[in-house]
Amino acid sequence: MSFWPLFLIALGVSADAFAVALGKGLHMKSFNLRHAVVIALTFGGFQAVMPFLGWLLGTRFADYVQSVDHWVAFGLLAVIGAKMLWEAVRPGEDHEVDTDTLDLRELGVLAVATSVDALAVGISLAFLDVSIGGAVTLIGVTTAALAFVGVVLGRRMGARFGRPAEVFGGLVLIGIGTKILLEHTGVL
Repeated sequence: MSFWPLFLIALGVSADAFAVALGKGLHMKSFNLRHAVVIALTFGGFQAVMPFLGWLLGTRFADYVQSVDHWVAFGLLAVIGAKMLWEAVRPGEDHEVDTDTLDLRELGVLAVATSVDALAVGISLAFLDVSIGGAVTLIGVTTAALAFVGVVLGRRMGARFGRPAEVFGGLVLIGIGTKILLEHTGVL
């Protein structure tokens, strides 16, 4: 898999982390660079580890699903993308209080919650011709950068970008899953 599809996957799976980081920035009383870096590194780290774990899982079972691997990749990416789209369009209320503290336990839970989709992407990557080291590095760095930008934008501009980011991420993942399916079935 070339750089650009992998980069689009990285953008797609980092959309949740971006949206949560945006919310974290929105609820900062004042911008705190240390908190922004901790948030970015936490999300980036989890987004890098989870696809690696998924890849390990996928490679363990690759022989059993090789004949349908393109369907597995498509299905996982389509479900994750659809979930992101659903979460972006369903109405939700914001109950978080503005604060200058950073709850590391809450941040860890949020990092795990936003990286579960990256675990499924990692399973998909096991069935594709991809360097897992490069892929997880790209996913982690992209997520960390976008999470940092999310905190900054959230603090400065409010919650305007969270839903559009999730819609974009969902559409990208569905599009890449469809491309994988079409390539492996000979349509493209």
